[in-house]
Amino acid sequence: MDRKRILIVDDDENIAELISLYLNKECYDTDIAGDGETALKLFNEFKPNLILLDVMLPGMDGYQICTEIRKNSNVPIIMLSAKGEVFDKVLGLKIGADDYIVKPFDSNELVARVGALLRRCSTLEETSPKPEKVQADHVGTYVEYDNLIVNISNYTVTFEGRNLEMPPKELELLYFLASRPNQVFTREQILDKLWQYEYVGDTRTVDVHIKRLREKLTDKYNWSIFTVWGIGYKFEVK
Repeated sequence: MDRKRILIVDDDENIAELISLYLNKECYDTDIAGDGETALKLFNEFKPNLILLDVMLPGMDGYQICTEIRKNSNVPIIMLSAKGEVFDKVLGLKIGADDYIVKPFDSNELVARVGALLRRCSTLEETSPKPEKVQADHVGTYVEYDNLIVNISNYTVTFEGRNLEMPPKELELLYFLASRPNQVFTREQILDKLWQYEYVGDTRTVDVHIKRLREKLTDKYNWSIFTVWGIGYKFEVK
């Protein structure tokens, strides 16, 4: 089986080398960039399966790099930062990051989050019975509604006949809800299912991802992502 490639973007050489060491021990291949220009160059050459991206970098910062990468790719991105404020986390998630880890972090937690995110990007485990809307054929496992197809096998979303670019976590959230129409889930249930660990007790990340999905999906069909006030969300089909 091919080893997964991790691009580490951090201008602190000691931290980058330490992260690389931990990941190499877990059989990941790594490469390191110390600035934005090098990061974008290595992104195209190294073709990583996941990026660990520091926020504070010389020249182009992590937010700018993330935005640039998201123009053409949905590669999983975990942002690293000494900034632990909610605003900074929300900003990172809004521009397309899949996770946000505050420095200093525990090496075991970092490796665990990398592994969890890579697993989610290769498959989404289904523990509940599949409703009739979910289908599986030669194109993979997907859910289909009026002008919407979410394929979890190849991580594609087709909306109104065109391919819709979407980061892995947004797609997984959309598939999770759409494959269970009219079922209500709390934010904690969604975090537990999709993030597979406690997100620092902060359920705002679910709200951010829901907001981003709504911005991309026109609410004019017989389905919608519906807020159940005081509880959570559901994919409502009328």
